[in-house]
Amino acid sequence: QVQLVESGGGLVQAGGSLRLSCVASGSFFSRNTMDWHRQAPGKQRELVASVTSGGSTNYADSVKGRFTMSRDNAQNTVYLQMNSLKPEDTAVYYCKATRFGRDYWGQGTQVTVSS
Repeated sequence: QVQLVESGGGLVQAGGSLRLSCVASGSFFSRNTMDWHRQAPGKQRELVASVTSGGSTNYADSVKGRFTMSRDNAQNTVYLQMNSLKPEDTAVYYCKATRFGRDYWGQGTQVTVSS
């Protein structure tokens, strides 16, 4: 069974930084692409970043140059380093894995950026 647990959210002023973590259970992790998504109030959930099993990353245009996603396969953990945060980055951030066509989500962690 796949379980994902996010942490690291909080309240930060604009221009600040946070690092989110997502710990995954199960032996699938090292072979799986992992994603970070976010959902702001009243908006649809959107893909923020992804990292393949080989470590290649992709980012939404809105976070390129500010966010960095990485993975530590020994710790079954992915990270999202968020710098130069803006109020529009305020959202609940979710970790996601897709296995055999099924999506698995964590419970989410709240990020609030004050202006």
